[in-house]
Amino acid sequence: MKIQRMTLCGSVVMLIFCLVHSMAQVDTRWKMNDRNRPLPPVIDPGTASTQDSPGSPPSDALVLFNGKDLSQWVGAEGQPAKWKAENGYLEVVPHSGYIHTRQSFGDFQLHIEFAEPVPAVGEDQRRGNSGVLLMGQYEIQVLDSYHSNTYADGQAGAVYGQYPPQVNASRPPGQWQTYDIIFHAPLFEGDKLQRKARVTVLQNGVLVQDNVEIEGVTGYEPLAYKVVPNKLPLALQDHGNPVRFRNIWVRELAPGQ
Repeated sequence: MKIQRMTLCGSVVMLIFCLVHSMAQVDTRWKMNDRNRPLPPVIDPGTASTQDSPGSPPSDALVLFNGKDLSQWVGAEGQPAKWKAENGYLEVVPHSGYIHTRQSFGDFQLHIEFAEPVPAVGEDQRRGNSGVLLMGQYEIQVLDSYHSNTYADGQAGAVYGQYPPQVNASRPPGQWQTYDIIFHAPLFEGDKLQRKARVTVLQNGVLVQDNVEIEGVTGYEPLAYKVVPNKLPLALQDHGNPVRFRNIWVRELAPGQ
């Protein structure tokens, strides 16, 4: 029994150590309230969206869709993206394939807005299905989950196949919805995973994923990681439904924060 208690104690200490060292650390080079400490850069925070109009992004964001064209996106194997770009939004052209950003990202803040098809067609996973794939690997589900049932880890706001959203915060089809996503990429040393990816998601301003650890590439069993570069493109999924997207922007974050 003594050995078991010591093992348990050691495990708890190791867990606390890992948790502490996974969080941002106070920079001890500066005293509290030190007026010599460099100030953060000043940015324009942008404006909030309404149903009628997308907001403006922060001044330090990279705009991934300007409401006009697909210049920041490509299709499979670098071919031109075949989705529609009209009237200020992107629209999935069913069965035309996923689209991917030209630029790659590691740790980031992503803002994206989507609207489900009107009238609503289909049920379960056939109802307004798409997805936001972080690094092209880890899917935040897009689905019409307004008064529509499906399995818990497959509805809107889910880390697909892993974490259901904490609440169903979906709006009716045709209304614009928002995802604000904070993502921290996995860390590899050679072919060995050192740190899992983490993600926080707010849907329509409501926290639905709270800094959860992603357990591997989504949509596959058993859950496992593939060794990937530090940065990869984002992707939007073609699941055969004409879902619309607008006001897409990203802010790169310092790695490991």
